[in-house]
Amino acid sequence: MLLATLAILLGLPLLIWSAERFIHGASFTASYFGISPLFIGMFIIGFGTSAPEIIVSVFAALQGNGGLALGNAYGSNITNITLVAGMTALICPIAVQSGIIRKEIPILLAISFFSVWQLMDLELSKDDAISLMGIFVLLIVWSVWQAKKDNPDQLADDVSHHISKDRSLLKPHMLWLLAGLVILIISSRVLVWGAVEIANYFGVSDVIIGLTIIGIGTSLPELISSLIAVKKGEHEMAIGNVVGSNMFNTLAVVGLAGFIQPVVVESSFFYRDALLMLGVTVALLVFCLGIKGPGRVNRLEGGALLLCFVIYNWYLISTSF
Repeated sequence: MLLATLAILLGLPLLIWSAERFIHGASFTASYFGISPLFIGMFIIGFGTSAPEIIVSVFAALQGNGGLALGNAYGSNITNITLVAGMTALICPIAVQSGIIRKEIPILLAISFFSVWQLMDLELSKDDAISLMGIFVLLIVWSVWQAKKDNPDQLADDVSHHISKDRSLLKPHMLWLLAGLVILIISSRVLVWGAVEIANYFGVSDVIIGLTIIGIGTSLPELISSLIAVKKGEHEMAIGNVVGSNMFNTLAVVGLAGFIQPVVVESSFFYRDALLMLGVTVALLVFCLGIKGPGRVNRLEGGALLLCFVIYNWYLISTSF
């Protein structure tokens, strides 16, 4: 039990740190080779902040813990919207003006509907997983097409502001890219082992551990980057982190995990966790599009999302241990 606890306490910080190094290295390298800032913002940064979920879920599935992998993805999605977007908006209301963000959020909602529909039979089959990964490929192609249009966009401007223009830094950034990836893999292995051991010790399902400890832990990069972005007035980056990460989680993380090992879920997972993920995604869409004015997530809406996070996790913990 002590070793498992240490594995989580050490694994999570290493996971977050290595993900940050990976993002910086990937963003600079992509910029050096002429990749559009808009594509970097929606794809590379979205992938980078989802790298912990991807690596953790892949290793969990390979070790036969498909429930942990699925719980990690859905738990992270719920945390991204309720905790990350909620806390960020509570500190500073988030204005949403980017055309890409306003187009991406409806796509995220459609993807979420599709993934929840797949679980209506309480199973994520290999065919389900393949269809998710197929949509993921289409999303990448669409993102590339959007990037090539090269239309002015606030999100692209925010990303450009963050990327260094010093081309002599290519080699060290590529080294950080590789080092970040290696440490991501190692820390993910340690974290999965610790999570499974703790689940076995307390006699709870690996799904619950994935929804709580792992789901929240792997969402910390999104929380940190969104808080920093909104503090600098870069609201599009704050929402872009959440939207991009949730797309990757739903398509790539769930798809890869289900392809490695099909997952059978309990009805409680569908009616409690999957539907909640869908509900908070609908709420995010309504807030960001705006009903009677410009799209924004105000403090009241952020507080409501944050309250949802607290109640949900309290319920999970109180009914599982």
